Amino acid sequence: MNHPVTFDEYLAEQMKDPEFKAEWDALEPEFQIIRAIIEGREARNFSEEQLSEVTGISPAEIIRLEEGSADPTLTDLKRLAAGLGMTLRLDFQPIA
Repeated sequence: MNHPVTFDEYLAEQMKDPEFKAEWDALEPEFQIIRAIIEGREARNFSEEQLSEVTGISPAEIIRLEEGSADPTLTDLKRLAAGLGMTLRLDFQPIA
């Protein structure tokens, strides 16, 4: 009997395609930012509106950032980190 494919199973299969993997890897920094915003907000039990209140970033913009349909500025990232009680750390890594 076939079972539904989970996202992780599907992703593992797709990652076997070098072109897909290269594109996925290129988007990893964006995924990290999205995860950090969502996980930070959820850890504090903040709604988008509550995060908006402490950051001054509109709820609509926070939703777009979490969906990955907007690119945050460095100022936005600093405001989000502060609003979530965190510090922002950026670094450059050598290409392996």
